[in-house]
Amino acid sequence: MYRRKKIVHPIWLRVTHWLNALAVIIMILSGWRIYNASPIFPFRIPNEWTLGGWLGGALQWHFAAMWLLFFNGLIYLLLNAGSGRLWKKFFPLRPVDVATDMLKALTGKLQHQALDKYNAVQKLAYVSVILDLILLLVSGLAIWKSVQFPLLRELLGGFDNARVVHFCAMAFLVAFMVVHIVMVALVPRTLLAMLRGR
Repeated sequence: MYRRKKIVHPIWLRVTHWLNALAVIIMILSGWRIYNASPIFPFRIPNEWTLGGWLGGALQWHFAAMWLLFFNGLIYLLLNAGSGRLWKKFFPLRPVDVATDMLKALTGKLQHQALDKYNAVQKLAYVSVILDLILLLVSGLAIWKSVQFPLLRELLGGFDNARVVHFCAMAFLVAFMVVHIVMVALVPRTLLAMLRGR
């Protein structure tokens, strides 16, 4: 008798994951074009890597993706918390477990037998990227609506510092995505699970 494989990722998780990925990619590429209009560091992003064509176009893409990320991310967090998945999958998160699993990962001894369980390094990475996305939204709001939210702007050290925070949070997100894609390439069945749920 044929038995269906256990669901690793429910449909709501897969849909919100891919919508978040789309929103993040659009925001990064359009954000690079926005950055180029007024760089805060002594370099520019190659225009071929950006989205929007010009500042106005980049802002349109950025804000459109921002709303997708905000509402889809909120749904993701609410469903994760409401279903109990957030606490079950990402916690407990102990420094000693992270250190142990990081050492195993660096020496090639970290196993990926069960796709429905995260090791401590994965837990740290996913919790960190969720917090980073929240920081991106908060710092982005302080830049976009600086006059309307002066307290938020000042909590981030002023307008220019909010831009630095936003850029650094974006850089962390890009680094996470690179590592995430490399890990998926090394363990391709994780991609199949995120596509099929099993």
